[in-house]
Amino acid sequence: MTDATPNSAEAAALAEARRAGDRRALARAITLVESARPDHRAAAEALLEAVLPHGGPQNAQNARSMRLGISGPPGVGKSTFIEALGLHLIAAGHKVAVLAVDPSSKRSGGSILGDKTRMEGLGREATAFIRPSPAGETLGGVARRTREAMLVCEAAGFDVVLIETVGVGQSETAVAEMVDMFLLLVAPGGGDELQGIKRGIAELADLVVVTKSDGGLAEDAGRIAADYQAALHLLRPSHPGWRAEVARVSSIEGRGIAEVWAIAERFRAALVTEESDGIAAQRAEQAKTWLWRELREGLVEALRADPEIRRRLPDLEKAVATGRTTPAAAARELLAVFRSEKGD
Repeated sequence: MTDATPNSAEAAALAEARRAGDRRALARAITLVESARPDHRAAAEALLEAVLPHGGPQNAQNARSMRLGISGPPGVGKSTFIEALGLHLIAAGHKVAVLAVDPSSKRSGGSILGDKTRMEGLGREATAFIRPSPAGETLGGVARRTREAMLVCEAAGFDVVLIETVGVGQSETAVAEMVDMFLLLVAPGGGDELQGIKRGIAELADLVVVTKSDGGLAEDAGRIAADYQAALHLLRPSHPGWRAEVARVSSIEGRGIAEVWAIAERFRAALVTEESDGIAAQRAEQAKTWLWRELREGLVEALRADPEIRRRLPDLEKAVATGRTTPAAAARELLAVFRSEKGD
């Protein structure tokens, strides 16, 4: 993407080039939708309107796609697992897009962005696309525009989209609310693993994958898998008709990867039946949830940009910090100012 702001016609041309399979155009399109610059948002929205018929909820090709969210604590082997799974899927004839959300620096806002170099084998495949993006301040380790990037990838013909999150420690609800199936990765050898994963995150999981199930860790992996299988039976299923399963894999040796995809296909079959399409219904609810997320974030941005709010905010922040007023009272005052300016 050039420094000049793309107009609507250029955005439509970019969308068409991306649909034609131009990988550079795909990368530029995602750069555009991820941009935080206000002057890029109109062009990004024009681009998304152009691709929506090819990647939106009602598109037949998109309905056949599979969206997998993959999370787990640092060091669990997410990138190695994703590369092994991606290569397996490509060998089976799929086109795979990986949206890897990397930790962002709290000081500079920069991102480590190491996943693309760790997935060298997958990155060399013509039918794979890897896009690392900084997480920024978004909870759940999901960049704010990850959902839009996912739609762009689907419209480009990628029928499997893997979203790798920063990992356990932040709210993973964000990624669970944009994918069809949520995979939680855990590794053996870390002590009391069941205590290391919060109940709320385990409740989101449709599949728990025990990684590093090889060598000296194979026995521990079997024990942890059995523990998780027993624990998951005590949790309420995240979807009607599907109870979370546990799989063991060795990403380095390639063992268990085919079984993971077989479970994903069973999951889809359980949700998509002749009587109902649970995935389509879930995506519709997710779209409405994302609408409210956009509204909340957009309103916060509008508040921060308002001149009167910016004038009053430093004094109110100081009052909150020194205990002269409560955060709730300060927030009410700022909202009252904002509403009065808008004529409420």
